[in-house]
Amino acid sequence: MKPIYLDYNATTPLDPLVVDAMEPFLREQFGNPSSTHAYGQVAHEAIVHARAQVARLLGATPSEITFTSGGTEATNHALKGIVLQALLGSHRDRPHIITSTVEHPATSETCAYLERLGCRITRIPVNRYGVLDLDALERALRQPTTLVSVMHASNEVGTLQPIPAVAKLAHERGTLVHTDAAQSAGKIPVNVDELGVDMLSLAGHKLYAPKGVGALYVRAGVTLEPLIHGAGHEGGRRAGTENVPYIVAFGAACEVAARSLPAASESLFRLRERLWHRLRDQLGKDVVLNGHPEERLPNTLNVSFVDHIGAELLAAVPEIAASTGSACHEGRVELSPILRAMGVPEAVGRGAVRLCVGRFTTEAEVDRAAALLTARCRALTSPI
Repeated sequence: MKPIYLDYNATTPLDPLVVDAMEPFLREQFGNPSSTHAYGQVAHEAIVHARAQVARLLGATPSEITFTSGGTEATNHALKGIVLQALLGSHRDRPHIITSTVEHPATSETCAYLERLGCRITRIPVNRYGVLDLDALERALRQPTTLVSVMHASNEVGTLQPIPAVAKLAHERGTLVHTDAAQSAGKIPVNVDELGVDMLSLAGHKLYAPKGVGALYVRAGVTLEPLIHGAGHEGGRRAGTENVPYIVAFGAACEVAARSLPAASESLFRLRERLWHRLRDQLGKDVVLNGHPEERLPNTLNVSFVDHIGAELLAAVPEIAASTGSACHEGRVELSPILRAMGVPEAVGRGAVRLCVGRFTTEAEVDRAAALLTARCRALTSPI
C-alpha cells in the first residue's frame, strides 16, 4: 500500500485533466511559438489560451501574466526587477524593501542577496500565530520604500496574511506591493484587485500542474527590468523559448482550480478539521496547533506532538508522507526559522509536523493517518 500523501504544500500530483491538456504538446504539437508557420501558430495560440486561463483565476488581464519556470523565478523577477528598475531610473538612492520574518526562501534569500548588494531590507516581525505586525509595517513605511513583499499564506503553518491592509498602507506611501500566492491560489479565492497587489507569484506544481512552470502577475503600468535577457519573448519581460507543454498544463490547472472554488475550499477544510479533531480527541494537550486557528489555508494543519521530535515521529510512521517543522542534524534538533520567528517554544516546536490534505485526499486516509500517528505517539518513549 502506498503511503498516505499529506504533503500537498510541498507539491501536488498532476490532475488527470492537466495531463490530457498537455499531452498533445508533448507528442505531435511541437512547434516553436515564435515561428510564423502552422506548427508555430498552434503553439502560439495554446500559450495565448493558457495566459487567459491563468488571468481568469486571478481576476487579471492576460497581458499582465508572464510565464516563468516556477514561483521562485517569479518572486526573484519581482524583487530584482523592481530594484534594477529603481537603480536604472532617476532614483539613485539605496532601494528599501520591506518583507516579513516568515517568508519562503524564494523571498527571504532574494532579499538577503539584495542586501549584500547594498539595498536596505526591513523585516517585519509576526505574532505567535504568524500574522504580520501592521503597526511595525506602518512605522517602517515612514522611510522611502521601493517595495513591500509579503507572502499571502505560509507554506509551513498556513497562516493568511492581511494583504489588503498591507497594500493599503503601502499604496498610501506610493509603494508597490508583491505577494507570493503560490500556496493560496486554488485553495482559496485569489483576486489581485481584492488583494490590492501590484505583483503576484504563482507556482504550477502547487496547483496540480508540473514542476518547472509558474507565472508572475504584473499590474498594468508597473515596469520591471527583465531578469533574463535575450529575444523579446513574453512581451519582452522574460527571454527564452516558452515551455509550451508545461504552460498549457499550467493554464489547464488554473481553469480547473477556478471552476472548483469555493467548493474546493470547503472540502479541504472539512478534511483538515476531521484530521485535527481526531488527533486532539485522542491526544488532548499532547498535540498543539501551530498557526492561526481560523485565518489559515483550509488544507494546512501544522501541529506539534509534545515531547516528541517531528522528524523521528514521521520516520517511525512510514505509512504517512508528510513534512516536519524541525530538522535533526548530528543529534541536534533545529527549530524551523518560521516557528522560531513566531515565538514557538523550543520544546513544542521540535515536535512539529505539517499535515496537508489535497484534492485527492479521502476521509478514510485522514482517519487512518490520525490513528497511525496517535498509536505511534503512545508507543514511542520520548528521548527528550
